[in-house]
Amino acid sequence: MRYLIMLKAVPPPAPPPPALMEAIMKLGADATAAGALLDTAGLAPSAAGARVSLAGGQLSVTDGPFAEAKETISYALYEVRSKQEAVEWASRFLVLHRDLWPGWEGDAEVLKVFGPDDFGPPA
Repeated sequence: MRYLIMLKAVPPPAPPPPALMEAIMKLGADATAAGALLDTAGLAPSAAGARVSLAGGQLSVTDGPFAEAKETISYALYEVRSKQEAVEWASRFLVLHRDLWPGWEGDAEVLKVFGPDDFGPPA
């Protein structure tokens, strides 16, 4: 099953320490070798995005920035056997930040990606 892990953090005043980047690259290589990590990327600030909404049968498009988006967001897509395994990979990522970038704070949201197995057969 697939899980999307979204990392949200306040933009730090300085770039990440080289030791953290090396540790992140090793963790990514370990996750890829384990067959768990499918993709990672960072997202551009919401000022470069748009929100498409449907309400009352009408579509609307709102260009960013979005007021609630103060943090930077990146993601990783994992193929794992369980939610616990996805949480373990997210925890390992945050532990690297705790240990190698003092003062850094952020959240990793672990979200299941629905697939065909999550829905019953067609009626």
